[in-house]
Amino acid sequence: MSDTDTPRGLDLARLRDLLDRERPGLVAADLRADLVEGGRSNLTYRVTDGAGSWVVRRPPLGHVLATAHDMAREHRVMSALAPTPVPVPRTVLLCEDDTVIGAPFYVMDFVPGTPYRTESQLRELGAERTRAVALTLVDTLVDLHAVDPAAVGLDDFGRPEGFLDRQLRRWGKQLDASRSRELPGIDELHAALGRAMPASPAPAVVHGDYRLDNVLFDRDDRLTAVLDWEMSTLGDPLTDLGLLVMYGEQHGVPDFPAPTTGGAPGHPSTDEVVERYARRSGRDVSSIGWYTAFAYFKLAVILEGIHYRWTLGQTLGRGFDRIGSVVPLFIERGLHTLQHEKG
Repeated sequence: MSDTDTPRGLDLARLRDLLDRERPGLVAADLRADLVEGGRSNLTYRVTDGAGSWVVRRPPLGHVLATAHDMAREHRVMSALAPTPVPVPRTVLLCEDDTVIGAPFYVMDFVPGTPYRTESQLRELGAERTRAVALTLVDTLVDLHAVDPAAVGLDDFGRPEGFLDRQLRRWGKQLDASRSRELPGIDELHAALGRAMPASPAPAVVHGDYRLDNVLFDRDDRLTAVLDWEMSTLGDPLTDLGLLVMYGEQHGVPDFPAPTTGGAPGHPSTDEVVERYARRSGRDVSSIGWYTAFAYFKLAVILEGIHYRWTLGQTLGRGFDRIGSVVPLFIERGLHTLQHEKG
């Protein structure tokens, strides 16, 4: 870790003062911090005093979409899931006072592990370990969806009734808030999803962005933490499965800012992933094509929002200049997937 006095977006002196007041004795020396590369939405910093290490999460600088980047939700769901089989980092504190670092934020323990983002990373593991990692990802999703929300205090964490309809409207509004250029086909995809909406199964705790580089694995291929809960809610669990399927199809896509691991030797096919989830969860997955097409639409909107922030000079990190170029591809794939589902 490089010695960084005050990285942009994080005032370490004020953070230290807060920690000393709220968690006396936790921090033993001056703090240093680095921005964690790889995040494309909320900003993530690794902070250390030389002995202990923590992670700070805060919203992006500047343009923030309504209902997005809710630090309290992310903190709440991880705290609630701590006693369940779903591995999550231990939360340290939530601060909703904008005057400390300029935005709400929370602090959690740093969990060591690897977020697999590329096919080359999995190739180094070999086919057998790659298959085990990918199937563990599926099994952990089943564990998440098996959690009883009421038993962990999350029974009011969302409104499952009408979930898919609200999701479509929400992401349509998010798209409108970030429109800065023509995107042929995206309105057609949005409308087609609305016409073909399936009936949802029983609700569950939904992660909202479940994928291989939002979890950590240790050297023994154990999944040590599920991260990035900013989109979590109560709703249709098959939206998580659709996202997982969509991400698994994105190998060989240039400048794709998410996992490109599906082409690695040993990685299970889409059919295997869906079958394993269905067998272990007992859910009907016959409409998975719709959920996958919705995942394409959702990701296109998210990436367009990031592209918009980049045009305004309000992003930190590398690679943002190329994100806008992949948005049309996801629109096209979403339309293709939905047409295939109908046919």
